[in-house]
Amino acid sequence: MFTLLFSVRDCFRARAVLQAEILALRHQLLVLQRSSRPHKLRLGWADRVLWVWLSRLWNDWRSALLIVKPETVIAWHRKGFRLYWRWKSRRDDGRPSLPPEVRKLIRQMSLANPRWGAPRIHGELLKIGIEVSQATVAKYMARHRKPPSQTWRTFLKNHAMDLVSADFFVVPTITFQLLFAFVILSHDRRRPVRFAVTANPTTEWTARQLLEAFPWDNAPRYLLRDRDGAYGQKFCETAKWMDIREVLTAPQSPWQNAYVERFIGSIRRECLDHIIVFHEAGLRRILKDYFEYYEKCRTHLSLEKDAPISRPVEPPSLGQVIETPKVGGLHHLYTRKAA
Repeated sequence: MFTLLFSVRDCFRARAVLQAEILALRHQLLVLQRSSRPHKLRLGWADRVLWVWLSRLWNDWRSALLIVKPETVIAWHRKGFRLYWRWKSRRDDGRPSLPPEVRKLIRQMSLANPRWGAPRIHGELLKIGIEVSQATVAKYMARHRKPPSQTWRTFLKNHAMDLVSADFFVVPTITFQLLFAFVILSHDRRRPVRFAVTANPTTEWTARQLLEAFPWDNAPRYLLRDRDGAYGQKFCETAKWMDIREVLTAPQSPWQNAYVERFIGSIRRECLDHIIVFHEAGLRRILKDYFEYYEKCRTHLSLEKDAPISRPVEPPSLGQVIETPKVGGLHHLYTRKAA
């Protein structure tokens, strides 16, 4: 009984193979007949589907294929597979599109603040209650031709609450006079504690800045600085009297005082590189405006995109977004105000 069934099965299988071979040969003859130039065959999508279907059902399909290479049929099958799954995977409920007013606001921010990157703009949007991803902000920003921003690495992570950094930086005036700016930066929330400007930084003047920075018994435990000769013996004695332990960096190693070096770099890139200083009072006024913006408005990556003096998040219910120029228009603050 089983032998008879197997014989019938083989008979039908042989007949199906014969019919498949006849179909393949007749199809190829039809293709040759309809082609005006035999050396340049024109195959339509139905021809490709037929051969893909034969390759899936007939194991010996390669022996009857003459007009194209077997690899071509395999390529058709793979292309059809990709098209099928592209059609099957289409979705109508994807990520919601960004409203046009938000896209316009992102572009407006990037044009008004060409030195801002996607993290800074993203931080500003979070502060005005617009929840978008940083990748979306980068997608809709206006592109500027500029060199990549410098990177820096911090190595001091301990004693952030009790550690400050101090450093000098030089600013030339329009008459090529050199002015010295002295800054003290708190490592806790990156707040500038004190800044001062002078044309002659004596050791007595520097010691007085340290006293005025911490007047009410709130001196930090550690002060990190370089080996600049402007500090001198008087500064060391004042720090010791205030129970501040000085930590000196290695010679010619500014990366060991990374926080204040980064802060001075921000001052130059975001403010001083774009203005001309006329005199000492002008530099003091400019730095005062920038430090106010730095403390109350500027978002920081290290502070989870918050300002040193924390800014509240303003939801859209508070009103429309308004733009307030800061530092003479070099930067802007975005807040909400009821109409």
